[in-house]
Amino acid sequence: MTVTVANVNYAYNSRTQVLHDVSFTIAENQIMGLIGPNGSGKSTLIKVILDLLQLQSGRISIGSDSSQSRNAKMSSIYLSSNDYLPEFLTGAEYVRFMHGLYGEPLDQEELRTQFARYSMRDRQRDLIEDYSHGMRKKLQLIAAFMLRRRFTVIDETLNGIDIDAINLFERDIRTLATDGRSVLLCSHDFTMLEHVADELSLLIQGALVFQAPVRTIIRDHGTIADLANEFIRAMEPS
Repeated sequence: MTVTVANVNYAYNSRTQVLHDVSFTIAENQIMGLIGPNGSGKSTLIKVILDLLQLQSGRISIGSDSSQSRNAKMSSIYLSSNDYLPEFLTGAEYVRFMHGLYGEPLDQEELRTQFARYSMRDRQRDLIEDYSHGMRKKLQLIAAFMLRRRFTVIDETLNGIDIDAINLFERDIRTLATDGRSVLLCSHDFTMLEHVADELSLLIQGALVFQAPVRTIIRDHGTIADLANEFIRAMEPS
């Protein structure tokens, strides 16, 4: 599912312009990495793409549908940077709730398998209030990988999970980005992005200042961190 962001601007008020004419495309079967300093507008951009903030100018389409349409919303899933989950539910109840939102049946056997894979065996019946921060993050991932939406957006969801889960995530996200699916992955973990992302976009002060295939970045700059540092230094006052 191709995702198109064209000439998007966003301002919280007349004096605070957050996004400046942002345009990019996420192709089918592609993982787009999104990076930028804190306060660069990444989370605002994600919320505008998913219609959590109203589009003010420009155009956003998810597949052939406007981002504001029901089809686009049913095709998309958003994993936020926080772990604010309903603590009165068990892990299994949360995944069932998420499936219900999309009208999808829950495969109980797959649920048990995914909990075991992410080192949470037999914890699906425990209340979320008893989960650690890392377990809550893994629960968000399990729900997303089971639902397999056509467009998955992950905003710093991996913060706080263990290295084994990171390695498993890298395999699972590559598997997810097949059969016409697309992924937008916002992260400060540049090493992980080098492993999984096909394309990278760099947002600084609300403007998209660079976009290229990850393999080209590694060839020309060495690492994503080196690329980011080059741009940040270039924008510092002399």
